[in-house]
Amino acid sequence: MTPSTPSRGLALLCDADSNIIQIVRDDLGLGITPGQPLARVVERGSLIKALNFWTELKLRGAAFDWELNVPRGEEIVTLHFAGGAVNAHYLVVAATNGKIAQALYEEMMRMGNEQTNALRAALKAHAEAARAHAERDSALYDELSRLNNELVAMQRELAKKNVELEQLNALKNQFLVIAAHDLRNPLSVIMSYSEFLKEDAGAVLNDEQREFLDIIRASSRFMLNLVNNLLDVAQIEAGQLRLDLQPLDLVALIRHNIMLNRVLAAKKQIEIELMDEPLPLLLLDASKIEQVLNNLLSNAIKFSPPRTTIRVRVTRADDQVLLAVQDQGPGIPPNELDKLFKPFQRTSVKSTAGEKGTGLGLSIVKKIVEGHHGKIWVESQVGQGTTFFVALPLPASITRE
Repeated sequence: MTPSTPSRGLALLCDADSNIIQIVRDDLGLGITPGQPLARVVERGSLIKALNFWTELKLRGAAFDWELNVPRGEEIVTLHFAGGAVNAHYLVVAATNGKIAQALYEEMMRMGNEQTNALRAALKAHAEAARAHAERDSALYDELSRLNNELVAMQRELAKKNVELEQLNALKNQFLVIAAHDLRNPLSVIMSYSEFLKEDAGAVLNDEQREFLDIIRASSRFMLNLVNNLLDVAQIEAGQLRLDLQPLDLVALIRHNIMLNRVLAAKKQIEIELMDEPLPLLLLDASKIEQVLNNLLSNAIKFSPPRTTIRVRVTRADDQVLLAVQDQGPGIPPNELDKLFKPFQRTSVKSTAGEKGTGLGLSIVKKIVEGHHGKIWVESQVGQGTTFFVALPLPASITRE
């Protein structure tokens, strides 16, 4: 065999644990893949012999002419193995006879061999790449640690600010309660005395003076409603919405509230119709539910044109009672519907007789309904009117009937 004729066989580079790092050559077509242990290359009956070969290779730094059976496709071939240490790795060669294996081993071990040099270069490049990757991982870990520390610091600061905001909100509610209580009495006095003056002294007053009294009475009534609403909002935000739940005839309460609001509706020639059906008693807070009814009806009157009809329907639907208040007003633009139940939010829709509102009524109504474990929503079409819906749950004992 001349030096220019390469020896045919198998050449593998293994690590200290016998794992195959690289297949330098496989002229025999054994189909070996990197990463598997050297013992996996041989046939099962040669496994102990392969382990002895590896032990001799590691102990002595070299091993020659070990016959091991190797599977190749459907057949078993006997190969002669040899090996030696190469720096921190081990070169293992195999061929069909011992002379070829020896020649292949010498060929692969030559320092000037191009394959060995390429292998060394590949190993060096792999080591450098691994080191660079480790450095990048370390830098990334440091950056993630820094960002995590910043996030923790921001969370602490946010928690601190939330506590401060809760304290400020509590102070705000306390201030509203105190201010509202202090303002309610004098406003009631102003409104009462303006009504008294108009009734008892109206004969001696001229038209301009009576108009002044009407303005004083209307303004004081508006301010008193605002103060009462502010008190409700402060109590609700402070978690002090206390409900006195008692068995209640909801239909009777609705009829009573409609009777009271018909006086206001009559001034605009507005009719209020009620469609109801017999209902069981519900566990409700009568005063709070009347506040809901009064707000929905007064709003319907406020935004209804003269000579129209407001329809109130109350029916049982499965496990709840459904109340609907429908008007024939101008309707609400779709993009403004989400403003209705927010405090101090107003839509672009104007009342038909210049009536004023505080912007708090519906937000309070929503809290009252939700306090009864109910739901409130609205449906509206511009030019066709608006309908408010309130769903209140039936007691569990009734829903099981």
